Amino acid sequence: MQILRTPDSRFEGLPDYDFAPTYVDVGGLQMHCVDAGPSDGAIVLLLHGEPSWSYLYRHMIPPLRDAGFRVIAPDLIGFGKSDKLVRKADYSFAAHVTWMTRFVEALDLRDITLFCQDWGSLIGLRVAAENEERFARIALGNGGLPTGDRAMPRAFKVWQAFARFSPWFPLGKIVQSATVTRLPDAVVAAYDAPFPSGKYKAGARAFPLLVPTRPDDPASAANRAAWEVFKRWEKPFLTCFSNRDPITRGGEKIWQGTVPGARDQQHVKIRNAGHFLQEDKGGELAAVLIRFIETSVRGT
Repeated sequence: MQILRTPDSRFEGLPDYDFAPTYVDVGGLQMHCVDAGPSDGAIVLLLHGEPSWSYLYRHMIPPLRDAGFRVIAPDLIGFGKSDKLVRKADYSFAAHVTWMTRFVEALDLRDITLFCQDWGSLIGLRVAAENEERFARIALGNGGLPTGDRAMPRAFKVWQAFARFSPWFPLGKIVQSATVTRLPDAVVAAYDAPFPSGKYKAGARAFPLLVPTRPDDPASAANRAAWEVFKRWEKPFLTCFSNRDPITRGGEKIWQGTVPGARDQQHVKIRNAGHFLQEDKGGELAAVLIRFIETSVRGT
């Protein structure tokens, strides 16, 4: 595998992102993360999706940290400050699950509160289902765990075709297109920062094609097995979807109706937020997570 690492100079002076870097070996690859807050604090794991990176959580990390939590926001392999593989063929759903599992194991994270969105949910929900003993609760926003047994929205099919065929793949503008907020140019540039040229974008190009869209997809069986775990998941499970995401709108209902731990939760609808609700309503979402954790702890 040919591995690239974005030069540190690309990340200098990014707006509202002055967090110290931490690197974790995940089987010969370096995965970057923000690790903020007290080392003995209860762990909140924030997993980003496509085509963002931990920069997406810059407005959520400080309030969670200041509430006393240890906040960990990794960059998936192929994104942010983490290593990037040059060939799309070197990325797979299973590989991403393995890398994130190794990350959790390397830091020996336990009693985890997981917040996940987009591809962060596809990966994070698998890791949680396969390592139940490490996770205390889950909050899911604008994401899911497809098995290929249901038709995908037309908006996703358009996105999948764009990622596969378009010679123009401007990641900062793609993030902008999936938010309600008009992002300053410097913020759009921050989302472009990890990708100095097209050869750094293989991971971002690969992701849409790795989503299971047919029943015999390579990831379908493992995702179905994860769903079986969630059918008996009694730990707290909260949905906090936004109201202006054309891809995942309404996707919270299946989780609310399937997961035992989702019953009697104060599920949240984030208003006036697009697909990247962390960008549109990061402060509000952080407050939701703090309340969710504190309420579920009191209830135990």
